[in-house]
Amino acid sequence: MADETISQEVLIKRLRRIEGQVRGIQKMIESGRDCESVITQLTGIRSAIDGVGALVLNNYMRFCFRGADQEEPDGLCSLARAIAIWGRVHVGDSSR
Repeated sequence: MADETISQEVLIKRLRRIEGQVRGIQKMIESGRDCESVITQLTGIRSAIDGVGALVLNNYMRFCFRGADQEEPDGLCSLARAIAIWGRVHVGDSSR
């Protein structure tokens, strides 16, 4: 990946595409489509969300560490928290 941050425009475009995919799955369920087709579409959405999450984390790293003071660990701790949060979201919580 290039050493540049991804623009908000690109991220919003990807999120809108995901939103459209979710609406498509809602219609699939309403029309009684088979479970395998629904699951296939859900895996596509999960992959798209993972991709957006990776881009946001990439932006976060580049933004937070651009010109950051090497002595100051706050940026690194903040990044570690963001990665941990993304990991929880990605893995999911079966209790929800």
